[in-house]
Amino acid sequence: MRRAVMGSASLVLRAAAWSSPRLPPLSFIRHRAMSGPNLWVPPPTVLQQPLAVPDRLLLGPGPSNVPPRILAAGGRQLIGHVHKEMFQIMDEIKLGIQYAFQTQNPLTLAISGSGHCAMEAALMNAVERGDVVLVAVNGIWGERAADISERLGADVQQMVKSPGEYFTLKDIEQGLAQHKPAVLFITHGESSSGVLQPLDGLGELCHRYGSLLLVDSVASLGGAPIFMDQQEIDILYSGSQKVLNVPPGTAPISFSERARYHHTPPVNNFFSLREGLAILAEQGLENSWKLHKENCLYLHEGLQKLGLKLFVKEEVARLPTVTTIVVPEGYDWKEITEFLMNKYAIEITGGLGPSVGKVLRIGLMGYNSTKFNVNRVLHALKDALQHCHKSKM
Repeated sequence: MRRAVMGSASLVLRAAAWSSPRLPPLSFIRHRAMSGPNLWVPPPTVLQQPLAVPDRLLLGPGPSNVPPRILAAGGRQLIGHVHKEMFQIMDEIKLGIQYAFQTQNPLTLAISGSGHCAMEAALMNAVERGDVVLVAVNGIWGERAADISERLGADVQQMVKSPGEYFTLKDIEQGLAQHKPAVLFITHGESSSGVLQPLDGLGELCHRYGSLLLVDSVASLGGAPIFMDQQEIDILYSGSQKVLNVPPGTAPISFSERARYHHTPPVNNFFSLREGLAILAEQGLENSWKLHKENCLYLHEGLQKLGLKLFVKEEVARLPTVTTIVVPEGYDWKEITEFLMNKYAIEITGGLGPSVGKVLRIGLMGYNSTKFNVNRVLHALKDALQHCHKSKM
């Protein structure tokens, strides 16, 4: 797939270069650039200015703000990716992921890329052309998994719920019995709608029907309980930029014995990931889960006092890391998010995929999950509700 995409991009660039009346052939440009001082493209003036990055509180569904300890780790000098010290760090990362996932799987590692890359890697290694893949869709990440599976040539079957709803064991068993899939894909923390999917019993159910269980925990890992081995999850992946508060670019993943299947890794990102996992280990999973739950409930109480309505109806199904609220009647969600960004430098976001236009999303993840930040966003939202123009009814 990657080669095909790169090839297409190359063809587009070549066609553009040859068809433009202003540009000579690429070979001529290379010759001129190498043989003489007359460059066709001058150095960008903007790159001669200092790097400017604004200071913002990121309370969207991710990425989240990075604590100083992790920033410092990522700023260390490089070492070689085959140095013995790098192997030691990668072993430490493996132990940290095993702890976070609660698994003893030997095939546990960090992928060089985002959580989306981990989704692709999981499906690429678990799905062959013609395999039946059953996808539980109640938000954009189920839709994305179905799209990737179709591109792989799988026979994709979908179980669909409205955004804000979750799947029961009865729902899952009906789908397994009907379609007999090789793989069931389900999202633990559906960040587009704020749903936390119950996982107990799913693994045992899948194995009874001869299926692998593939779970996306990008938005939930560290913020809500997950037990890979106990819940018999075959493939589990997450992302670095959510509760772990690590810059985007690494993705924890683990494969069970049922699901088992050389490059230069992002060395400094691995330094950061190691520190993010170390902070989680020092804090303790149970304490992290408790912290996220408490601050989530505190946020919910404050939102309801402002007259705002929570999007996910059942409390048990509310994702503690990403809260979704119904866009208040008569308001433009874009105006609210822009007001918070422009006046308070606070990021919250609108919906994604099937929840676009329906919800506002507030993320409380790891370093950002504090009552102080909850109070900040509640104050900003109160101001926004008073000052934003209501749309025409």
